[in-house]
Amino acid sequence: MSTLNEQNALHSTSLKISGMSCAACAARIEKGLAKLPGVASAAVNFASEKAVVSYDPAQVGLKEFAAKIEQLGFRLILDKVELKITGMSCAACSARIEKALLKMPAVANAVVNLAAEKANVEYNSADLSIAEIQDKVKKLGFEAHNIENQRDIDREKVAREAEIRGQRLRLLLSALLSLPLLLAMLLHSLGIMTSVGKFFMDATVQLVLATPVQFIAGWPFYRGAYAALRNGSANMDVLVAMGTSAAYFFSIANMLTGDPHLYFETSAILITLIIFGKFLEANAKGRTSEAIKALMGLQPKTARVIRGGAELELPIDDVVLNDVIVVRPGEKVPVDGIILEGTSTLDESMLTGESIPVDKQVGDPVVGATINKLGAFKFRATKVGKDTALAQIVRIVEAAQGSKAPIQRFADIVSGYFVPAVVSLAVITFAAWYFILDPGNFSRALVNFTSVMVIACPCALGLATPTSIMVGTGKGAEHGILIKSAEHLENAYRLNTIVLDKTGTITKGKPEVTDIVPLAELSADEILCIAASVEKNSEHPLAQAIVKYGQEQGLTLTEPTSFLAIPGQGIKADFAGQSILVGTRRLMRENGIEIESCVGAVETLEQQGKTVMFLAVDAALAGLVAVADTVKESSAEAVAQLKSIGIEVWMITGDNQRAAQAIAASIGITNVMAEVLPEHKAEKVAAMKKAGKIVAMVGDGINDAPALATADVGFAI
Repeated sequence: MSTLNEQNALHSTSLKISGMSCAACAARIEKGLAKLPGVASAAVNFASEKAVVSYDPAQVGLKEFAAKIEQLGFRLILDKVELKITGMSCAACSARIEKALLKMPAVANAVVNLAAEKANVEYNSADLSIAEIQDKVKKLGFEAHNIENQRDIDREKVAREAEIRGQRLRLLLSALLSLPLLLAMLLHSLGIMTSVGKFFMDATVQLVLATPVQFIAGWPFYRGAYAALRNGSANMDVLVAMGTSAAYFFSIANMLTGDPHLYFETSAILITLIIFGKFLEANAKGRTSEAIKALMGLQPKTARVIRGGAELELPIDDVVLNDVIVVRPGEKVPVDGIILEGTSTLDESMLTGESIPVDKQVGDPVVGATINKLGAFKFRATKVGKDTALAQIVRIVEAAQGSKAPIQRFADIVSGYFVPAVVSLAVITFAAWYFILDPGNFSRALVNFTSVMVIACPCALGLATPTSIMVGTGKGAEHGILIKSAEHLENAYRLNTIVLDKTGTITKGKPEVTDIVPLAELSADEILCIAASVEKNSEHPLAQAIVKYGQEQGLTLTEPTSFLAIPGQGIKADFAGQSILVGTRRLMRENGIEIESCVGAVETLEQQGKTVMFLAVDAALAGLVAVADTVKESSAEAVAQLKSIGIEVWMITGDNQRAAQAIAASIGITNVMAEVLPEHKAEKVAAMKKAGKIVAMVGDGINDAPALATADVGFAI
């Protein structure tokens, strides 16, 4: 392993795995993957059903991972795409394409059909995009067109829904057949022998009811046990299969010998309870990937690309490097790039968390999934597919979800010894009764052997764990808190440090007017009335904040007689026979308006984290309007309460240092991390953990997703 690290050629990937029934399964997969040549490390998370593998692509790849996982009795969930291939003339063409696709490290399987002119490819989307597959085909001299929009197909969700449906059907079957057995047992225990009770106490009836439960509803336990034993290990399926089988077959033996002691209801009810636990667990585990789904949902599904002089609307996966893309007002930026033509204002809050929009012009970078608020522009794509900022955030979240807390690793170790220990104890119990305590009494020894197996079966674990998770997360949701996973809920009591995102957590997440400063003979209300009236025609978020504030103050707003928006600077308008300017320093200076006299007042407002706009009337400076993302009324009290119970409070934000310090000081926070982008937020949290702190991260769940996933406890509000 050290040799691999020295080569510095390691690649990390995230794999989606289905079929795990307990932590022992995760441990078995982890060990199996780690033993493959070229694998430096493997971490399998049972809760998120994902594996994060660090490996040397020169020695091992997706095909080997899929084969090993299948050999262990599980399934690797892969993405699939059907491509229309044009340009093939013979079987040699299709064979060449197929061979080239199969050589790609992230492709597990590829079949190219010459007659249908189609290619069906199974691949891992964590490492490969459809655009890269198409590019590979294009380099061979052919064209590949995406037949279906794969972004509408969530393979993981499909697999999860199929698992839940299967568990539900098994639960209904086993419950319907087990309830009569349970009723008969209760009536017999109470000494109430009704005709119904006598009917269900009949050995043949019990056999007929218990058999489908044992071998149809309970079949996955046998299948899982076989896979585990075949690979030289044991999991909870082994225990369930052995315990229930002992009760079932012992009952059949007693039937044949005329012994009235039957245990069909024991095996059937036990299987029903465990399936019920699995059903709850499947529903609970389905929530672990919501952060990633929310992130992926930010990116638009299509992009307007200019090719050959024509504007084409293409699937996002078909966008390639250096494509020129058009973005109109109100649309999302599809990929990362550089503006070539036009100006606009973008809402980048999903990336930076800051609610104040950013003005953009030619040469400025734009980031995929940010929202274009105003003008139309063209930009050149510089990062597409897995290289975009959003894709990198998703990878960080996936890697963090695949990692394990120390207590989880300990639980995995324990689970690896638990099943063999229980089986050994049951065998010892049988031997002790048969040879020592009640020599020669096979029936008594077998009953005690079965009792140990049945009592040790993980029905309590299967029920208690998902139920407690659902109750805990449900209570959190009632109070506006979304808890990322069971591990985070478990660790909450230990935390000693909490990191609060600024925008949307400490603050309201939207700009509001905070100050109006008269600088001439006009009053504050007059300045607000003029500014709000002339800004009515502007779509800029800061302008809308001024208009809203003016309306809230009950002012009568009048339409300007002329209006001109100047991108990145502000507006010019004629209002009540006067020439009005509202905007930045640059707008004032370019129109010859002196602003030096108010520099001190402006700097004071900016030091408080506010955005200041200048208002000029007939070429004379008349006042200032300050806008800011204001602090929630409850923030100061919440920080004080956290401090009172000994928790160290930090604020983290992408905002500038001066604005961040002003917000933090207003609510009593002294520890501030400013100008931190999402991917770096996760690094900051990781550094705190490395320093020995138990860290909770509180954010909005989107731009803060990497940090939420990295923290010991992550709360999305």
